[in-house]
Amino acid sequence: MPATTPVTSPKVCVIIAARNAARTIRVAIASALREAEVAEVVVVDDASTDNTRDVALAADDGSGRLAVIRLDVNRGPSSARNVAIQASSSPFISILDADDFFLEGRFRRLFAAADWDFAADNIMLIRDDAATDLARVAAPPFAADPEFLDFERFIDGNISRRRVLRGELGFLKPVISRAFLERHGLAYDENLRLGEDYELYARAVARGARFKIIKSCGYGAIVRADSLSGRHRTQDLKRLADADLALLQIDNLPERSKAALRRHERHVRDKYRLRNFLDVKAERGLASAAAYAFASQANLIPIVRGVATDKLDALFRRTGIAAKQQMPPMRFLMAASSAANE
Repeated sequence: MPATTPVTSPKVCVIIAARNAARTIRVAIASALREAEVAEVVVVDDASTDNTRDVALAADDGSGRLAVIRLDVNRGPSSARNVAIQASSSPFISILDADDFFLEGRFRRLFAAADWDFAADNIMLIRDDAATDLARVAAPPFAADPEFLDFERFIDGNISRRRVLRGELGFLKPVISRAFLERHGLAYDENLRLGEDYELYARAVARGARFKIIKSCGYGAIVRADSLSGRHRTQDLKRLADADLALLQIDNLPERSKAALRRHERHVRDKYRLRNFLDVKAERGLASAAAYAFASQANLIPIVRGVATDKLDALFRRTGIAAKQQMPPMRFLMAASSAANE
């Protein structure tokens, strides 16, 4: 199929994993249902303790495209997404977080060419206190500047850096070919509650997925201090690092790809060691925490580095040398050039 050929009459299932999202789920559903390419919206209420299910059902537009599934036990976003995928049938799957929304016309741009297995666009990150009428939000007209992610670029693009606003490529919310997932037996790893998107995308690209990104913006994400994605347990970091070790076992993975995975695994494992040190200190005292730190050099180096950096950052803020990093009211995940006509 020529690269310039658009996808004819695309049918998309939008899957939304929701947990205590009554405040935001209506906007998410409405943004999906207004898109002509959306044939299904499947919401999985992951054992919410609020009225997420009722609010989701009330967002139905009468078109027969909305389904709401309620789980009685909280199983995490990976499991909820797998349930939604299994309950749907459309040839394309689009991920939408319960506190996010699509910008109008998103799918028209993504389906302008049929040369991908995963296709993602830019994300508008909006600070919660700066969000107004989301139905009227529009992005600047960015040039599409399409490119394909190779494995190393994707993995290295998920290593965060201190004092740099986060922009990991695992945050992308692509449209996914169901046929590719089924052909390679891929699903979300239900052991993960952090980095589940990253792990699925990495495994897919390692299996040969053509992961296309365009800089045009069609996805809006509200950045909230209390969002579920912004909180994670220490053990979640360990599981994500272990997931990198599992990815290393993929057959015929080139050495440069393995090197990228080792860099990411070390990055996440060091975060885990520091967080675990702080947990042990809080729960059992400084002596136990010191014993954990000195148990191995692998523990000691990231702990000393992390504690020292945190204390320096706090000192600089107190003395006015540096201010605490603040997210601007709106920014974009990927830097993009403007376009006169989109």
